[in-house]
Amino acid sequence: MKHLIQEFTDQLREANAIGSSYTFIHNYADFQNITVCGLGGSGFGANLIYDLCQAEMSVPFNVSKGYTIPGYINEKSLVIVSSYSGNTEETLESMALAEAAGAQIIGITSGGKVKAHCEAKGYDVITVPGGKPPRACLGYSFVQQLYILKHVGQISARKLDELQSSMVLLDQEQASIDEYTKSLAEKLYTKIPILYSEDSMESVAIRFRQQINENGKMLCWHHVIPEMNHNELVGWRQKKEDWAVILLRKDSDYSRNQVRMEINKTIIAEYCDSITEIHAKGDNDMERALYLIHVADWLSWHLSVYREVDATEVKVIDFLKGELAKQ
Repeated sequence: MKHLIQEFTDQLREANAIGSSYTFIHNYADFQNITVCGLGGSGFGANLIYDLCQAEMSVPFNVSKGYTIPGYINEKSLVIVSSYSGNTEETLESMALAEAAGAQIIGITSGGKVKAHCEAKGYDVITVPGGKPPRACLGYSFVQQLYILKHVGQISARKLDELQSSMVLLDQEQASIDEYTKSLAEKLYTKIPILYSEDSMESVAIRFRQQINENGKMLCWHHVIPEMNHNELVGWRQKKEDWAVILLRKDSDYSRNQVRMEINKTIIAEYCDSITEIHAKGDNDMERALYLIHVADWLSWHLSVYREVDATEVKVIDFLKGELAKQ
């Protein structure tokens, strides 16, 4: 897992080369909404796309993480099917439903049933390199979705420029991120992390949670501001030594949310002795998001080292899939 984290910017460059060289079969000029079907590492790229691109888009953008699809999907819908293996059970069922509804379909996969079906039906399918854990392949799915959205006129070339500058930033910051997260992991590996971010970057909080879950083999949870100020904040009524709060922050956070974050710190400090603020670096929100995501990835790796667990293995998920296959 460590070498895959180290090679994240290389993956972004490879994904950029794949996306920029892909020739689309169809133009997709006539659609009224976009849905991405995908789960886990394959689906996370769509959460990030939503946070970074939805303000620029002229049609609704939805992320579907299950067996079903929204009822409004029809021939005026563009459905992006993202499954790294190409064999994700839930995504295959969603694709079948989207096809039955007459939706326009594009696949992103390394192979499997998704690739075979898309090719047989004459759908666009962007093929990425396989053989890695899906959570370590964020660059592939995220970048291909950027190129799809650019192709269908939903984002400008500026987003691809921001991708380029993000790679430069990550190359510059990787060594310091590695060093910082090693120190942070030493503080956190016996704790239960509680993550808070502004709602505009919930995808980043999700990435932290998922990577800590899978690589660190730890439980944690996340919430967003301002929503948590209307519910979860009231739950801070007891003190537990194994809680550790992480605040994910960026300079572009909405001004009132920055004020809320400061007040929340004061409230939470009465019940939690461990509060860490991680400030994003970067000149735009894509740089800031990818910077924090790289922090999450490195932190999860160092947590696995301190906890003496194998960051790569997901035996319980393999067991679950095996049991499902029997029924």
